[in-house]
Amino acid sequence: MKGIGYPPEMMPQLIKQAVLRYILALLLVSLLLFLPAGSLKFWNAWMFIGALFLPALFALIYLFKTDPDLLQNRLKTKEKEKIQRIFNILYMIAFIMTLIITGLDFKYHWSVVPVWLVIVAAGIMICSYFMIVLVMKQNRYASRVVEIQIGQKVIDDGLYSVVRHPMYLFASIFFLSIPLVLGSLYALILPAIIVPFLLIIRITNEEKVLKNNLDGYEKYMKKVKYRLLPFIW
Repeated sequence: MKGIGYPPEMMPQLIKQAVLRYILALLLVSLLLFLPAGSLKFWNAWMFIGALFLPALFALIYLFKTDPDLLQNRLKTKEKEKIQRIFNILYMIAFIMTLIITGLDFKYHWSVVPVWLVIVAAGIMICSYFMIVLVMKQNRYASRVVEIQIGQKVIDDGLYSVVRHPMYLFASIFFLSIPLVLGSLYALILPAIIVPFLLIIRITNEEKVLKNNLDGYEKYMKKVKYRLLPFIW
């Protein structure tokens, strides 16, 4: 499935877009962590940056070499649905606030997370990231935005045979592990409250779009009963 239909002449533009997005994200995350912390000795931040951006780099290289079409889909950011645009804004605010709180927590010593728990959380974060990549490989229509693509079909095998939105499941685990990697219990409060709420909004709207516009999705909903968590929701 390498580079299905992706024009070779567009490869340089794709590389430029991906590299620029990667560098900007690295700079933004670094500023959001080290400025509130007031110190470069914030060792949890260095661990987090490594655990986040090294796997991301490998994933970018892997997708570019094996499936640039999928990489292009993941670089999309413009949502057509108003609810999804609101979700993206709120999700980004939650992410930014979480990072800022961890920096302040380090600076003012509000809470202490044991080193062993930080390491375990980093391992969970990395594993959840690679599970997200696996989900993308199982469903090449897994665009960052909610849309129906040309030729799209329902994926009902692999992880999609367990829950209807495995990517959101692993993304939630990823997000919730961040405060622990960064050594802050207080920063865990915000994502623990807002992430489930935001995901319910996004999934509810996304399933409405898929049910109304994607052939076979309503049948798939009956086949796989749970959206995010088996036996719960």
